[in-house]
Amino acid sequence: MKALSKLLQVNRRRLILFLAGDSLILAGAIALAFLLRFDFALPGRYLGALWAYILVSWGVKLPIFYLLGFYRFSWAYVSLRELWVVLKGITYGSLLFAAALFLLREVRLFALFPRSVLFIDYFLALLGVGGFRASRRIWLMLRRRGPVEGERTLIVGAGDAGEQITRAMLQDRRSPYLPLGFVDDDPAKQGLSIHGLRVLGPRRELPRLIRDHNVESLLITMPSAPAAAIRETVELARQAGLAKVKVLPFLSELFTSRVGLGDIRDLRLEDLLGREPVELDTEGIAGYLRGKRVLVTGAAGSIGSELSRQLLRFEPAKLILLDQDETGIYHLENELSERFPRLHQEGCLFPVVGDILDRAKVERLFAAHRPEVVFHAAAYKHVPLMEAHPEEAVKTNIFGTLIVGEAALAHAAEKFILISTDKAVNPTSVMGATKRVAELVCLDLNRRGASTGPTKFVAVRFGNVLGSRGSVVPLFEEQIKRRGPVTVTHPEMRRYFMVTSEAVLLVLQAGALGQGGEVFVLDMGQPIRIVDLARELIRFHGLEPDKDIPIVFTAPRLGEKLFEDLLLAEEGTTATAHRKIFIAKLLPGPTGEQLASYLKELERLAASGSREEIIALLRELVPTYKPAGSA
Repeated sequence: MKALSKLLQVNRRRLILFLAGDSLILAGAIALAFLLRFDFALPGRYLGALWAYILVSWGVKLPIFYLLGFYRFSWAYVSLRELWVVLKGITYGSLLFAAALFLLREVRLFALFPRSVLFIDYFLALLGVGGFRASRRIWLMLRRRGPVEGERTLIVGAGDAGEQITRAMLQDRRSPYLPLGFVDDDPAKQGLSIHGLRVLGPRRELPRLIRDHNVESLLITMPSAPAAAIRETVELARQAGLAKVKVLPFLSELFTSRVGLGDIRDLRLEDLLGREPVELDTEGIAGYLRGKRVLVTGAAGSIGSELSRQLLRFEPAKLILLDQDETGIYHLENELSERFPRLHQEGCLFPVVGDILDRAKVERLFAAHRPEVVFHAAAYKHVPLMEAHPEEAVKTNIFGTLIVGEAALAHAAEKFILISTDKAVNPTSVMGATKRVAELVCLDLNRRGASTGPTKFVAVRFGNVLGSRGSVVPLFEEQIKRRGPVTVTHPEMRRYFMVTSEAVLLVLQAGALGQGGEVFVLDMGQPIRIVDLARELIRFHGLEPDKDIPIVFTAPRLGEKLFEDLLLAEEGTTATAHRKIFIAKLLPGPTGEQLASYLKELERLAASGSREEIIALLRELVPTYKPAGSA
């Protein structure tokens, strides 16, 4: 409440300030227009009528300004877009002013109003109102002129993002960066000046430019650039002995079209491995999310937390964050509150600490919040641990899905999206087999919902996410910090990888495409050899593989495959409207009473902790399941 009250006070002060300023400017514009029209010798007949003209000007122009959003502008970030709105507002206001004078022409005071004053007043008002709004930005720019301390920074990319970030550096006196110039491969930009800084040359000249200008850090401002361009740029910087490289995030990580100093981050491994922009049907996604009540289970996890961030881009009416990790939920709520303050102030965020296996808690949550869209990301995913504790995988991955899915069905949610995995295909692990059964549960709930309610159940499969908790990248990072060795299970082990933000955006897109009963498969590109990933990560830290850091091969752990499949060979796919999303043609599985019978027996075995019997029953349920060590 304090934050909301403070925000209202700030908005009220800004409104009063701009209204007072505009009123003075409009009054001064008319007075000066008359003086200019009559060479500063104003006839007495106009002197007494001047206040009437000013009152009419205020009466027609100020409401126009308000309706067009003049009083929501930020002083520090006035751009051409805002100035275009000012031009429209002054034009509409002046036309209405002229129309009002025409209607009042029978009144003596307005009968002899000079038409030329209208034109002079228009240009003076445009200059005054526009200049008033740009004044703070001009002042900030002037204050930044002259010698400035900061990290001598070369900016790679002279496009929109590079221009915006440079402007932010020049305007913010606390900026730690001193921009020196731009580097861009576009021949048309060579030699151009942007905010007083020149485009110094193409990327291939980076080593020379870094040495000549004593550059201390490099900032890559190309959010849509492919990984190959980022790798090449980093390698050129390394050739000049420059280790400090920062980047702007992927397009999929940016929540607005405007970038600022807060968006700059350190280079990550995923920047070098995959940056293909994700094409989205944003209207289609907004169509099923905007203004809706949305629940994310497993919200504190890698996928769940990124889902929560991306969902808020589409302005849901309510976002319920469910997880049993209280610390993770606490940190996620704080982060989202800072990143989306308006939605937080409007009471859109509802963090809930709870276990999806607590049927009564889940039921109360659905009754209280009535979520219309459910993203079910809660799951156990660590393959070796689930091999040791299959009963826990069964409880969470299968019965957790069933409990949340049945609650969604009972409370008439519109969509239920299960986050599945490539390990559900030809599974060799308990984790993969239980996720395949979770898919079967969703498909059966969709069949039940077709006759009893509106809920559409879909599943989305994808592979590993770079840098997610429990993935191989954080493990390699720790080993490199200790100076090795880096352990890789097999020279030929390969995995599909995707950046978290891009995988989540495709999940949201699949949710828009889903009509119920589909298992969607994301195009993960080409699989990457884990040993190549390890080598790239070692180089990323400025070291040489097998020289500074040894790579040691171990045996694959229980349940691990050498290669992951996103589809069964027998399945095949059907294309969708999105080039990176496909629908799996699934093999028939148990449904209805048959599936219910299997689940009842699985529940009994999970309660008793009978490992061998659980695996045997999972093999019946999922014929393609080949447990590690089986014939």
